[in-house]
Amino acid sequence: MAKLYFKFGAMGCSKTAQALITKFNYEERGMKVLLVKPSTDNRDGATTVRSRIGLQAEAITVPESVDLYDLYKDENSECNVIIVDECQFLHPDQVDQLSRVVMDFDIPVLCFGLSTDFLTHLFPGSRRLFEIADSIQEIKSVCKCGDKATVNARLDDDGNVVFSGDQLCLGGNERYVAMCKKCWLKARRDQEARGIFT
Repeated sequence: MAKLYFKFGAMGCSKTAQALITKFNYEERGMKVLLVKPSTDNRDGATTVRSRIGLQAEAITVPESVDLYDLYKDENSECNVIIVDECQFLHPDQVDQLSRVVMDFDIPVLCFGLSTDFLTHLFPGSRRLFEIADSIQEIKSVCKCGDKATVNARLDDDGNVVFSGDQLCLGGNERYVAMCKKCWLKARRDQEARGIFT
């Protein structure tokens, strides 16, 4: 029986690389893959999914208004699996639509993304995946201190950790760094001691 999978982790934990490797593995066995990414993620171009290690593939880009159940049923029903990169940017309704695809068509849906933002608040798409996914797996990454990274720390142009602002701010290694909670809180205390309030 097919499942809705949620594979999450902090920045830099190889989520996108694992999504693309999974795509390759299905295709190597002659299966058709529907690779999807939310239109919010346009860092590497409108339709490109690219990992930090250089793997990339073209994807169907979907705004929040697209019904993913209809997208599969009406246009991509020959696909054997759906893989979603940056799933935290999905609308919760789209997560429900993917769950219906799993149930009605018995095909697996694998969602890869962040769980929380730079302030450790859940993204709406991730929250819904935690609520209804059949399988939830953390992809671990490491803080510079060696502990497990759990926080996606946002950096300003001077390299200071940011503690306020909008949830959405696209960026890669120049804008975000994965940290453990202890190092993240230490950065806040150190910056406040120096009079830096970000």
